[in-house]
Amino acid sequence: MPKKDTDPEVQHRENLEGASTGRGIVAWIAHRAKPYTPPWILAGAVGIAGSAASLEWEGSAAAGVGLTLSSVALTGITWWAGRSTGPQRRLHSAVTVAAACAWVTGAALAGPTAGPLPDTFLMGAPVAALSWNIRQVMRRNPDAVQVAADADATLLEKVKLAGAKIRRAEVEPNRVTAELTLPAGEMTNDDVTRALGNIASALDVAPTAVRYLPDPDSARRGDLVVVPRDMLAEVVEWEMPTNVGGSIADPLVIGRYDDGSPLLLWLPGDPETGRNGTHLGIFGMTGSGKGDGALNVLTEIMGRRDVIVWLSDPKSFQDFGPLRPGLDWAVEGGAETETMVSAFQAVIPARTRWLGAHGYRQWVPAAAEQQTNPAHSCHKGRACGCEGMPFLVGWFEEAAATIRFMGDEGFTEIAQLARAAGAALVISLQRPSHDQISTSTRASLPSVLVFGLDARDEGMALPGPVLDAGAHPGTWANRRPGYCYLVTPGVGEQRYSSPGRTFRFTGRAARVMEQLAAWAVRNGAKVDPVTAKAAAATAGRAYTDRHNQGTADDEDGDSVYADDTDADSGAERRVDPEDEGLDPQAELPPVPDTLADITFGPESTAPTFTPEEARAAMDAIVAEFEQGGVMVIGPKDVMEHATRFGRTRPWVSGEFRRLIEEGRLVPAAQKGRYRIVPAPALV
Repeated sequence: MPKKDTDPEVQHRENLEGASTGRGIVAWIAHRAKPYTPPWILAGAVGIAGSAASLEWEGSAAAGVGLTLSSVALTGITWWAGRSTGPQRRLHSAVTVAAACAWVTGAALAGPTAGPLPDTFLMGAPVAALSWNIRQVMRRNPDAVQVAADADATLLEKVKLAGAKIRRAEVEPNRVTAELTLPAGEMTNDDVTRALGNIASALDVAPTAVRYLPDPDSARRGDLVVVPRDMLAEVVEWEMPTNVGGSIADPLVIGRYDDGSPLLLWLPGDPETGRNGTHLGIFGMTGSGKGDGALNVLTEIMGRRDVIVWLSDPKSFQDFGPLRPGLDWAVEGGAETETMVSAFQAVIPARTRWLGAHGYRQWVPAAAEQQTNPAHSCHKGRACGCEGMPFLVGWFEEAAATIRFMGDEGFTEIAQLARAAGAALVISLQRPSHDQISTSTRASLPSVLVFGLDARDEGMALPGPVLDAGAHPGTWANRRPGYCYLVTPGVGEQRYSSPGRTFRFTGRAARVMEQLAAWAVRNGAKVDPVTAKAAAATAGRAYTDRHNQGTADDEDGDSVYADDTDADSGAERRVDPEDEGLDPQAELPPVPDTLADITFGPESTAPTFTPEEARAAMDAIVAEFEQGGVMVIGPKDVMEHATRFGRTRPWVSGEFRRLIEEGRLVPAAQKGRYRIVPAPALV
């Protein structure tokens, strides 16, 4: 059998020759008519269905009831299913289905040849089929296409993009995506981003409703996205975490985008998909809904089985109070937070060593399970048996107060190193400006959740390309609580400029949060031995006794160990020794008898101590700070007490040098502050 020639020119010539024959004409007609045959096929199927039904149900009253109800239900479903289409198409579909169901019901009960049923079918079926053929023909209207093209050209000319072409438009419910091509050599994608405000004005929509997503492979192509209706205006209340008992590696659902899809955030990385782990910055002005957004993130985290949370809140857990029992470590700012930061820095190398010894290049959910691999280097070939290591989240709420108190060098170090240790840093600020957080720390936060801001702060909160694509949190300020932009690994870049909205927390949420905290205590992860040992070695009793501090025993609700900075204003204030947990009337730990008999009252005369007695008193003061959980101090903290036994600032500075040489103190992150190395008996 000769092989068929596949040369295109030969095939084209054969097609032309075939078209001149009767066979070619029939084939051409059949090809052109094929798209219009489905309505006729369905019309024939209706006739067959009515005839077949009559063989089973002719004259049956029960069948009449059932068929009537079925007809009404099918018509109603058709009307419901057409809600997202145009009104003409919806009505046409419902009428067609109702007519077909009525004929099938009549034919089934009386027979297809009874009375007017045959004539009704012979006239009605072709009319119904032709009506759908007409709609199909009218769907493509060259005149309308030209009118639309002229309208597009006029619009683009108005917004100073004359010469640009809309090649293809994809219409979805409440979303239009148009492929835009700019004239070569005359315009670039930057011209479109500068014109977004004019386009929004021409379309009479909100400024944030128009976005432009440049093609990364072209300087003159991209997608223009228009979302005409604000679907985020409806408030959705938070009900409960979405995945209680799941892994922290699963996405956190913290709200919804303007097209209704979920607002997702991941903290750990995923080596299989190549997604990197991340830290998170939460930024937003007062009244922007930042607090609710933070609660959305934190409740999602606390509902997972393999994560622990360290949280600092200078506002004394005003928002997070119901969740506090479920946190592994909770402090209220000031010196306590400074201690937590130092402990966070200390656990990073300990955790990375453990992960490396157990064969993990980064934290994955398997690291939180019991380790049984004999290949792990921790036990030199023997079955491991080590406890798992849960993911660690260090959360610093209203971090501006903390940064003013201790600087942000510690945050910078944590942000640069913690991801490798299976830890994430979350920093919440009202303004991410340079006077609140350094550019180094801000650059180390790969993810940001940005709520309404002052327009002048937009460039410090969101990357430039996201702003160029149409994101403008400054237009919301505090008038749209909960509206936000999310930039994070794992989410497509085209989503970065799409606004979302977090769930609203109401008074009813408090009870659910209390239940969530109780679940975390019973079923959540417990701190692993490696992290606990490293934290205790740095923070001492501040960590080992963490669950016995900050309870309701403090009647006025303030932290027992107040810091030197006002959480709201950051202004320095004078600290009374009693507020620091130091009782001037109490006996100090072992010191000479001459010191124990002295009353440090306001009118007492400073005693004269020998150098040995003064040093013993200094050691006692440091020990009392340690016993009270205050693990980071400075000369200013000690001067409140040193002056009472006749010692000056130079002497205190000298004693600090002595304690550093002895290893009792080590420099902390902030210059002039020192971390107390816990005494072995207190760890």
